Amino acid sequence: MLTYEKLTGAFWDSMRKSAVSSELLDMTNDPSRHVCALPRDTATAYTAALAKENLFRRYATTIKAPANSDRIITTDTPVDAEWVAENGVIPEADLNATYLGLEMHKLACISMLDSYFAYDTGFDIEGYLTGNFARIFGKAEEDAFINGNGSDAPRGILHSTDGADVGVTAASATVIAFDEVSKLFFSLKPEYRMNAIWTMNDETALALRELKDNAGNYLWHGTADTLLGRPVVISNHMPSAASGSKPIAFGDFSYYWIAEQESLTVRALHEKYSFANKTGYLGMERLDGRLIRSEAIKVLQMAE
Repeated sequence: MLTYEKLTGAFWDSMRKSAVSSELLDMTNDPSRHVCALPRDTATAYTAALAKENLFRRYATTIKAPANSDRIITTDTPVDAEWVAENGVIPEADLNATYLGLEMHKLACISMLDSYFAYDTGFDIEGYLTGNFARIFGKAEEDAFINGNGSDAPRGILHSTDGADVGVTAASATVIAFDEVSKLFFSLKPEYRMNAIWTMNDETALALRELKDNAGNYLWHGTADTLLGRPVVISNHMPSAASGSKPIAFGDFSYYWIAEQESLTVRALHEKYSFANKTGYLGMERLDGRLIRSEAIKVLQMAE
């Protein structure tokens, strides 16, 4: 009987040596390419490692996309409950669902490892590949989920038409006033503020930390990474304050959806780099991302 433990063993054997078992080929996404999905426990570890590298994997909503779907159907539109008399008529639901286009994008890289380590059964190849791919893909995903333009990559929260709403426009092209940060906070509806986070890069956070009132007191005081009571999550994929840029985002990031059609798959390239005594590991994801409600995240935009 082919057990999960045997399949897991076959997977990691294929990562160490060029021979691929027939059992493993039966579970590959594409037997002709020997591309394999991660074993269940490894996939769980990879997801946890990815969340440490990518703020969206911690705060956004991840859904499994159908294999042949070209759109996400979301009915996540504002709905109000109404009090109805005992024999009254319940109001009809709005059947005009919101359709969001879904176009799967391929994210790929090759991670290199000295063959000495790859073939050594004492080397933790599972931990190495899991951590390395999480770092590489985590950075690339976070960048796209912020700045992606929808062309060969997801649409990010700063997308000009499908991204977050502008909550405040700064008076300056390069300097952010603390009053403008406060206005951004209250530009977000209370229902979104409950779970909201701030995101900005280190340069912007430092500039806000240095702001003082007329008495010389810091406006952002305390050591906690919170601003006006909400967590600050640093992402250096956010732009700095410059003409027309959007250096601060504030909102409920659960309204950003990550649609995974194919989580991480790995193929060992034993022969391709053998001349250099190295083994390559081709990692690949197929996914898309999109903000499904623009008012759920507000951005501060600098003057032009």
